[in-house]
Amino acid sequence: MAEMNQVVARPDHAIAQRQDDKTTQTTTVLPPVDIIEDASGVTLWADLPGVPREKLEVSVHDGSLRIEAEAVVPMPSGLRVQHAEIRQPHFARAFSLSPDLDAARIEANLQDGVLKLTIPRREEARPRRIAIDMA
Repeated sequence: MAEMNQVVARPDHAIAQRQDDKTTQTTTVLPPVDIIEDASGVTLWADLPGVPREKLEVSVHDGSLRIEAEAVVPMPSGLRVQHAEIRQPHFARAFSLSPDLDAARIEANLQDGVLKLTIPRREEARPRRIAIDMA
């Protein structure tokens, strides 16, 4: 059996580094997201490995949903880092919300590094069946 490796090209904006000062470098990563839409609304899953609840912020403003988080990577005492590509990544992602969605009723759940957001449709935007009267 032949070994196969798959290389995926990431867009330039997928990982951005910003230099705050000479000693601190923060890496911002776009978390991978799955979005499922059905008649009741939208469900969004974002992979945020190593992110505790207290380092996660989800906000909605002017029709824009924003996710920001910082991973906490524990370092065992007595060990020294020889090489680390990302020490404490900062995750950030933003989405435009449709006016059909009810931003006031968003539910959020973080479990095992996966953020699940449930965004229901507004009642007037949900599909409905119209009854036909017999004449």
